[in-house]
Amino acid sequence: MRSILKKTCMLAVAFLGLCAGSARAEEVVVNVPFPFVVQQQAMPAGEYVVERVGQGQDALLIRRTKGVGNSAVIVLTTPASGFDPSGDKPALTFTHVENVYRLSTIWESHTEGRTLGRG
Repeated sequence: MRSILKKTCMLAVAFLGLCAGSARAEEVVVNVPFPFVVQQQAMPAGEYVVERVGQGQDALLIRRTKGVGNSAVIVLTTPASGFDPSGDKPALTFTHVENVYRLSTIWESHTEGRTLGRG
């Protein structure tokens, strides 16, 4: 089980990480090539934008930008510990449990990340 989660996290960061800009981007654009779940909401594969909601850092909007149907969810986050596994590029990391990918962390830079709460 442990090796599956580790492999999944490393695999997920290999798929992601598109963003132009600074160490603290206003929005992160990513292409997720597989369906995933964000706090009990199913999200189809596709291009997504992750952006801050309001003045604080805790609330993030994750919305699909292309494809049939619009998927969006607002999530509450906490600061992530550690470092972005993909280096300096913004990235998302996922856990893979029972054939479901769950979004777990959003990295804006090498040291700036947000962890999603359980939900």
